[in-house]
Amino acid sequence: MQSSSSALNLFSFSGKIRILHLTWFAFFLTFVVWFNHAPLMATIRDTLGLSAQEVSAILMINVALTIPARILIGMAVDHYGPRLVFSILLAAGSIACFAFALADSFEQLLLTRFLLGFVGAGFVIGIRMIGEWFPSRQVGLAEGIYGGWGNFGSAAAAMVLPSLALMYGGENGWRLAVATTGIILLLYSVVYYLNAQDTPEGATYFKPNKRGGLEVSSKGDFWFCLFMNMPLFGALAILTWRLTNIDILTSTIAAVIYVVLIALYLYQCWHVYQANKQIFVEPVPEAQRYKFKQVAILNLAYFVTFGSELAVVSMLPLFFLDTFDLSPVLAGMLASGFAFMNLVSRPTGGWFSDRFGRRKSLLITLAGLAVGYFCMSVIDSTWMVAMAVIVTMSCSFFVQAGEGAVFAMVPLVRRRLTGQIAGMVGAYGNVGAITFLAVLSVATPQFFFSMIAIASLITLIAVAFLDEPEGEMVEVLPDGTVQVIEVS
Repeated sequence: MQSSSSALNLFSFSGKIRILHLTWFAFFLTFVVWFNHAPLMATIRDTLGLSAQEVSAILMINVALTIPARILIGMAVDHYGPRLVFSILLAAGSIACFAFALADSFEQLLLTRFLLGFVGAGFVIGIRMIGEWFPSRQVGLAEGIYGGWGNFGSAAAAMVLPSLALMYGGENGWRLAVATTGIILLLYSVVYYLNAQDTPEGATYFKPNKRGGLEVSSKGDFWFCLFMNMPLFGALAILTWRLTNIDILTSTIAAVIYVVLIALYLYQCWHVYQANKQIFVEPVPEAQRYKFKQVAILNLAYFVTFGSELAVVSMLPLFFLDTFDLSPVLAGMLASGFAFMNLVSRPTGGWFSDRFGRRKSLLITLAGLAVGYFCMSVIDSTWMVAMAVIVTMSCSFFVQAGEGAVFAMVPLVRRRLTGQIAGMVGAYGNVGAITFLAVLSVATPQFFFSMIAIASLITLIAVAFLDEPEGEMVEVLPDGTVQVIEVS
């Protein structure tokens, strides 16, 4: 039975709270490493003599591998469990981190940064782990704390790494700072493996019936799933186009990448068919069905929430700098408030979902997000800086509360597929970032903010069709044993 209370004693370090702390810190470290280059980029540029185009390419390539990685990691965590998969990801990420610290050419930086995009998939693992340990009345708040405190890793990297590089000193200070994060990641992979466990004592870890593709419940959902996979590859095509436009990739290489992306999409379609071919022969039993529209709507919601956050965090310091003629340091400090809000806003979104309903929470946060971005679209040099910061912080609250509301819902769609669903939803966040940044590359910041607001309103309409989780979810073990999981 579930507790009737959604309160959590975060000062405890036993049971499910212990797992929460172990897991959010693992996620926190992955974000420190994923973004450990950003605050050191000026030093890296000067040390290796990089051009503006090469710096831009390194920043963009950082998110490329994360899209397919979140899908693959989602499959892995559903089959092998979060404890093992997270430990392996942390250890592998440390190796790529060391390689980046040792890079001495643009090509090596680009390759190792591309590989480090894989560590950004760590987020998916914890979603399944927290979903296993917390009942539905607490899962929204728990996932919000996990996501919000873990996401703070990017802000922590920005605050700590420049000072750490300065402390090490010399032209290799940035290398030692980056390598330090790799050492911490490697050590924590051992800590996590030795201390975490996949489920509470006596609980069952449900695994998908098939491997290779997301299971769906009907023929219509099968085609819907194939359609929703297309933007994942389309975003990588957009990224390839941008790299070609700044002369990092030749047109020939770009053409090869486009062909490979088409081939990979068709390969993914084949795997989805292999996982679901039985539905063309006989219907899925009613008790084992779920509606894929739930996943599709959550995809769109994360597209505009986390996607816009990644995009805005990337451009906001320069926006403040150019709009108000501030110093780079002050512009960076004011812009950092957007990421700082994660500490409270994402858990608030999850808590609100637990308390007042999943769909209602998403509707409210998306409405606030749309208003916030419309307000940001009219910020100009006539505004008081303080007012611009207040509007920006208010908008960021709804953005990150919306992220918390999305992942308060993900674990309640279908337990045994939580990793794959979280992977797809999480990947859509990266798709959103690439899409919005592509818009920014050919338009003004005002148009950029307006486009996000319009996308939010469209998503708001879609969320109106989201089904509120109610009653119970049924999972069937391979031996035919039926287990019931409460979702409301």
